[in-house]
Amino acid sequence: MKHSTAKLQKWKYPVLYLTFFIISMLPLYTQKPYAAQDTQNVIIGLLMKATAPYQAFAPVFHVATIVLIAFIAWKPKWAGRMLSGYMALNYFIIAMVTGLGTTEQYGFVIHTGGLIMYASIGFIWVLTTIRKELQVSFSSASWKHLWLLPLALLAFWAPYETKDNIVYPNFDPVLLLSSPDYGLTFCLTTPVFMFLLILFHPHVGRLAYRITAFNGLLYGVYNLTLWFKPEFRWMGFLHVPLLMISGYALMLAVIEEKRSGRRSKPTV
Repeated sequence: MKHSTAKLQKWKYPVLYLTFFIISMLPLYTQKPYAAQDTQNVIIGLLMKATAPYQAFAPVFHVATIVLIAFIAWKPKWAGRMLSGYMALNYFIIAMVTGLGTTEQYGFVIHTGGLIMYASIGFIWVLTTIRKELQVSFSSASWKHLWLLPLALLAFWAPYETKDNIVYPNFDPVLLLSSPDYGLTFCLTTPVFMFLLILFHPHVGRLAYRITAFNGLLYGVYNLTLWFKPEFRWMGFLHVPLLMISGYALMLAVIEEKRSGRRSKPTV
């Protein structure tokens, strides 16, 4: 029985990763038909339109994150549930904002894989909140990972603007509190969350941590294709934090799992 349980545990994450990979490949729903090779263009068109109606709420997510970080420093005992609950809520919001919308070229669009993935991550973080699996404290944080901070700040800032469907750098400091991409899109919100989780690893809720990191890495890899589109190359650069931080987070999880396995082996 113990052997069967151990075998199930061994295959749990590979099966979950495969499941989310399949979800990411689900076809989009569009009011007007599109060619399969244009899938990313449809998603880009959706994302460029989806956040526009909610730009006024952008400062809420920036300020909320800063307040949460301050609360972690002030009341770490209670901050874990607040942070995990906030992440759950934020991913549900991202699902509703960027999972569906209306574009000029394709009409009403549902990003099927994204919608399911964002909502699933939100649900997993709800479970983490209920189970009190996230423990945070700056006094015991792993500060050796602080080199990731510039990448997290870049995602938090999201310094860009769009003109005539071309993405340009825009280093206006006001965007540090007003960029609509942080808090409303998965790709520029997740690096900040994962950076905080890396600092508090391994007391972070393993399932939620690994599933969030895996999907971050997956979408970071997908968005490497932006580098091959001159008009979106800067946006490709802004996805580097998602790719690097998520990949690093998964690496830490694998290292911790191997260490735990060695500790659990009986000594002769």
